[in-house]
Amino acid sequence: MSKRYTITAALPYTNGPIHIGHLAGVYVPADIYARYLRLTGNDVAFICGSDEHGVPITIKAKKEGVTPQDIVDKYHAIIKKSFEDFGVSFDNYSRTSAKIHHDTAQNFFKTLYDKGEFIEEVTEQLYDEKADQFLADRFVTGTCPKCSNEEAYGDQCEKCGSSLNATDLINPKSAITGNVPTLKQTKHWFLPLDKHEAFLKEWILKGHKKDWKPNVYGQVKSWIDDGLRPRAVTRDLDWGIPVPVEGAEGKVLYVWFDAPIGYISATKEWAERVGKDWEPYWKDENTKLVHFIGKDNIVFHCIIFPAMLKAEGSYILPDNVPANEFLNLEGNKLSTSKNWAVWLPEYLEDFPNQQDVLRYALTANAPETKDNDFTWADFQAKNNNELVAIFGNFINRVVVLTDKYYNGIVPSPSNFTQVDEEVLAAIKAYPDVIASSIERYRFREASQELMNLARLGNKYLADEEPWKVIKVDEERTKTIMFVALQIASALATLSEPFLPFTSDKLKNILSVTSSAIEMSWEDISTKNVLLPTGHQIGKAELLFSKIEDEAIQQQLDKLIASKKANEAANKTVEPQKDTITYDDFSKLDIRVGTILEAEKMPKANKLLVLKVDTGIDVRTIVSGIAESFSAEEVIGKKVTVLVNLAPRALRGVESQGMILMTENAEGKLVFVNPDDKSVANGLHIS
Repeated sequence: MSKRYTITAALPYTNGPIHIGHLAGVYVPADIYARYLRLTGNDVAFICGSDEHGVPITIKAKKEGVTPQDIVDKYHAIIKKSFEDFGVSFDNYSRTSAKIHHDTAQNFFKTLYDKGEFIEEVTEQLYDEKADQFLADRFVTGTCPKCSNEEAYGDQCEKCGSSLNATDLINPKSAITGNVPTLKQTKHWFLPLDKHEAFLKEWILKGHKKDWKPNVYGQVKSWIDDGLRPRAVTRDLDWGIPVPVEGAEGKVLYVWFDAPIGYISATKEWAERVGKDWEPYWKDENTKLVHFIGKDNIVFHCIIFPAMLKAEGSYILPDNVPANEFLNLEGNKLSTSKNWAVWLPEYLEDFPNQQDVLRYALTANAPETKDNDFTWADFQAKNNNELVAIFGNFINRVVVLTDKYYNGIVPSPSNFTQVDEEVLAAIKAYPDVIASSIERYRFREASQELMNLARLGNKYLADEEPWKVIKVDEERTKTIMFVALQIASALATLSEPFLPFTSDKLKNILSVTSSAIEMSWEDISTKNVLLPTGHQIGKAELLFSKIEDEAIQQQLDKLIASKKANEAANKTVEPQKDTITYDDFSKLDIRVGTILEAEKMPKANKLLVLKVDTGIDVRTIVSGIAESFSAEEVIGKKVTVLVNLAPRALRGVESQGMILMTENAEGKLVFVNPDDKSVANGLHIS
């Protein structure tokens, strides 16, 4: 029996493109779930949109010297197109700058205000006197009072995940000017979460929410056990949705009050477009509401938003909030500020028509229960060793052999052996097996069950060897190929949630989209025949292509270049040392020399042993440049040498001077003086 589902995916901030951390944590699992539910005949509203009122947007605008509207318009377009190109099947992708959202959010606030659900208080808030403004949320940084992270924000510590108020921070400073803020009185409206504590305990801790993921349930329980306190729902900002009551001039709705209401306004927008009533998707108890988020948003979706919905009184509450952990990149935490990320628009450009490869790699290594690491080597292996070698290989063999033996027509089977019967029975079991994993939000497990069906196909062909049997038993070969084609047909449908582009391509190859043959998820479990005898399939096409080492190295090089560029951009120049006299400087004897010989110091990664012609002698100098230059490439180089430095023994070799080096903008060691052959050895540097 079909059911109604409202599925929301966390609204991305429009201050930058989408990266693989967002995809793995939220959008790929949400899309798998939505596609599966549609395939199984359910009524689905899959909702998302751009979050355009966060403080990071105003910070970005200040840095770039443009307006916040310029920023959100730019990145909303980029994000929306990336999702479309990547195949995320939102029923509606909206934005919080839309009029329908402003109206919905203001009406929601006014309803709670009129019901007396807010507390109005004058409190002291952090204020930057130089910038002449209050410091909301990410306009202030400081030390987290819970884990001592010195880079916590005014709304959250990204290290320990704690939700904070700006005034909680130790040693706060303004993110705008760097000034130490003062405290200044201001009036705000607060949602008294403590008033809803009993309800939340009953609903979450004593209710059925123990089927929530342990990381979600544990974080929520910890928050409730610590005691809930009133939470401000307004801010002193000039960018956002104006607070719709008297005496609130210059104040806007707090983004974490405004943003989740974006799910509701986006649903309204969708329903109006398609001619539906939006209310059953948010107000009918028979609707199942599921929020897909990252772990840093758990508190807002499991405590604050439910408290808002409960206070309003007419909305359903989330059935589940399957938050994922974080995805790291090549052993380091993803960082948008440091450009340590794989950006979706760049991936789509570098790997055209390979959306499903990234979807599969992220799903197979999803951070469902713990932080996981994305590496380009694993991405390549998932493609080459699984998608190409297992899934693609099976389909290619089946289609090629069917074309070769029967001109692409599904043959008529004869008697089924026990092996055939077992394989056909296994096909029927896979929809329920995969469905069970998906419905428990175990998408990684589900993806591997799909791959197991492809493995079953490969094993069946390898064991039955139709290319050999055809020579001695044509009737048996027909049966083998018939069974193999049923596996291929099942894969075409069951792969759609995970590999939608591949599914479409495979359906075209099997010619099931333009014919009367259409397979539902249920059909695979109930029908004895999926592809009937006499059906004409198409020609073979490669579903996946091997990814070569060169393509992977290019991605690694891009990451390294980004890291070096970021380090160079953020490198602080050392302050000037104490002043010296000319007499101090004149003691240094700096000359031009030429490297005559060079060899690696045994058992030392950084050291080269050099023979240098200084113009006054040839001397040995041990230099720590081996990680930047090979011995071969420095021979003949002109160098700047400090010749009157006291000798020093390094690993048993006496070094009689120092080569002067510096770093370029990319952090690479370079020689101080150019390699000018016209400069004679022994000349003083002055």
